[in-house]
Amino acid sequence: MKSLVVVLGATGVGKTSVSIRLARDLGCGVVNADSRQCFREMRIGTAYPSEEELAVAPHHLLGHRSVDERYSCGQYEQDALAVLEELFERSDSAVLCGGSMLYVDAVCRGMDDLPEPDPTLRHSLSERLAAEGVDALGAELARLDPTTWERIDRQNGARVLRALEVCLQTGKPYSSWLGRPKPERPFRVVKVGISRDWEELCARINSRVEIMLEAGLEAEARGLWAYEGNPALRTVGYTEFFSYFAGRISRDAAVERIRINTRRYAKRQLRWWARDDEIRWFDADDYAGLQAYVASQLVAQEN
Repeated sequence: MKSLVVVLGATGVGKTSVSIRLARDLGCGVVNADSRQCFREMRIGTAYPSEEELAVAPHHLLGHRSVDERYSCGQYEQDALAVLEELFERSDSAVLCGGSMLYVDAVCRGMDDLPEPDPTLRHSLSERLAAEGVDALGAELARLDPTTWERIDRQNGARVLRALEVCLQTGKPYSSWLGRPKPERPFRVVKVGISRDWEELCARINSRVEIMLEAGLEAEARGLWAYEGNPALRTVGYTEFFSYFAGRISRDAAVERIRINTRRYAKRQLRWWARDDEIRWFDADDYAGLQAYVASQLVAQEN
């Protein structure tokens, strides 16, 4: 059976370099599982791999969509499975790299069978989101489904809206719809996590923000300001600059919020994956250990 090696970890931990090195050693391709790196216009703010990195191993589902398109997790799941089917025709393994928790789960386990949205309720909640902001919807979600509220990206209006929508539409917590039996995948999954000391990770995050600023993040965000309402742009690094462009905060405040919100996102990622006992964690500097573990798992799966 074919094997998918999933490289996980918090934002800024160094997943990209590890996944590229691993793909090179395995002689296979890398499938992107960062929901924002799917959009071609968001290169700087999403820490898009460099041309040098891309030359080492072929990448897929990277910059294949535009921010003016709607692209759901369900669409991504279909695209990723189609790409993997092609990759497995040429190799016994593939690498999945990214920090978007739902995207990783969609590929490894499949999407949960949620009810179709009710158009009237969706319109009403969308109007509330625009008028009252994500915090208002979040407060109601926290009351109806504390479990989901603990896990969800609280700044992602689309996800908060969807979770609340399911609660109101069905009368059941959104979390009760999750984890139901899903179809088996035609490949095995090996999950490896990349970890660093929290203070070291925070220092790397702060450094990466500075690198993004020097690379032109502000100009990239300004070029996308017209698309502010699109779900793709409800992203750390962009929303803060949009507030600055609109005169709501200073530039210094925007930059500081980017640092803070990135660290908060890293904490949410780590909390999410702490519940997954399929992940084998390795220090970011222990590539030899990670490589040996992956090799042993691939051999074991062949036998």
